[in-house]
Amino acid sequence: MVEFVTPESSDFGGVNAVEREEPVTEVLDCFEIEWHGNVVVVIPAKSVESLNWDLVEQAADVIMEPLATQEVPLVVVDLKDVGYFGSVFLALLLRCHKFLKRRGGELVLCGTNEMARELLKITALDTIWAIYDNRQDAMQAIDG
Repeated sequence: MVEFVTPESSDFGGVNAVEREEPVTEVLDCFEIEWHGNVVVVIPAKSVESLNWDLVEQAADVIMEPLATQEVPLVVVDLKDVGYFGSVFLALLLRCHKFLKRRGGELVLCGTNEMARELLKITALDTIWAIYDNRQDAMQAIDG
């Protein structure tokens, strides 16, 4: 089945009509996206812990589409509700990171628990992304 997401039916608005496969509902349920001035805050739900490899591309599209019109996209990923994540979610973050860097943007993380911080440290991804204790600190740092 194919679903067409239009600006009128989209949760993130301002997006051109895009052809999607059926699992898009599952992907949309995994993320909440908030705009705060020039900064987009992505809030993964706990269900992101079980995100499948075949949905990574769709999940990245859900996150990146609202950023397509931003001159310099700034993203805070608030992990306060995520207890654990693995290679699938890390691949999603890396894909978003590459997209943002190509456009001169930035991605930072916040709200990570101890296990997540350790995973980011072991994988050396804590050297790619700044990690803040809370959303307020992350937003202040990324948007000046």
